[in-house]
Amino acid sequence: MKIEVPPALTASHVKYDGEAGRAWSAGLPALAERYLAEWGLRLDGESRHGVVSLVLPVVREDGTKAALKLQPVTDENATEAPGLATWAGDASVLLLDSDPETGTLLLERLEADRSLSSLPDDMEAMGILADLLARLTAYPAPEGMRRLGDIAGAMLDDVDAAVAKLPHERNRYWMRWCAAAVSELVPEPGDRLLHWDLHYDNVLAAEREPWLSIDPKPLAGDPGFDLMPALDNRWDDVLASGDVTRTVLRRFDLMVDRLGLDPRRAAGWTLGRALQNCLWDVEDGGDGTDEFIQIQLAVAEAVRRRQ
Repeated sequence: MKIEVPPALTASHVKYDGEAGRAWSAGLPALAERYLAEWGLRLDGESRHGVVSLVLPVVREDGTKAALKLQPVTDENATEAPGLATWAGDASVLLLDSDPETGTLLLERLEADRSLSSLPDDMEAMGILADLLARLTAYPAPEGMRRLGDIAGAMLDDVDAAVAKLPHERNRYWMRWCAAAVSELVPEPGDRLLHWDLHYDNVLAAEREPWLSIDPKPLAGDPGFDLMPALDNRWDDVLASGDVTRTVLRRFDLMVDRLGLDPRRAAGWTLGRALQNCLWDVEDGGDGTDEFIQIQLAVAEAVRRRQ
């Protein structure tokens, strides 16, 4: 079976890394062949891809189904393997093997076509996600993880320059408000092992458990910093409810309750995620008017009621 690199994956790497990204993408077939041989794997179906990774369904020599994940080593995913090793399959996909030099992972095979997004009941899906997140964040972060305190401090250093680039007062107001909330919390950033990207599409159906999380970007910090990806998830459902604030708070309150969090701290760190997303938008040349940032501000307006 020939290993082909999807054009969309190559385009994504070129977008972010230019010719270096094109070269890395071109080398994927050879990289895959290396680990198929070294780890005794055979291909078992069509490949899938995300923004940066190529995932190949494989079978191990003992007949176990697995998934070979190929991705370049970046600051964002360098902690994925140690994070997965710490969870050891508790609420997360199981790590079977890894090579930190190339970022290659061998993972338990899950049902790639069935994520939490397939559940029609939003609060049922939110409850499942919250229960998984509670289990994940019960673990103390191992040594070597990125730390929320460092990330939050760097965010605060960037606020003034970012605010100066925003043309609309509403955006400037909310960025300052979110920064003020982070300033209060940054002296106690927490030490739990966070997923950092747990939304419905990063929870897949499995055989070992009904649902398991995938694709973490682990760091050490307060679990309140992990709520935003679920709060702004499936936003069309939030709009369809007719009451954005009420629906966001319903999600927020459920997650805070399941994780046993202090609502005020959780609200503050959620504002921190809104701040982070706004800063990234400005860094990429945005002015705070795109739909994603407007969603962030809508979430911020809602959770401020819990501060």
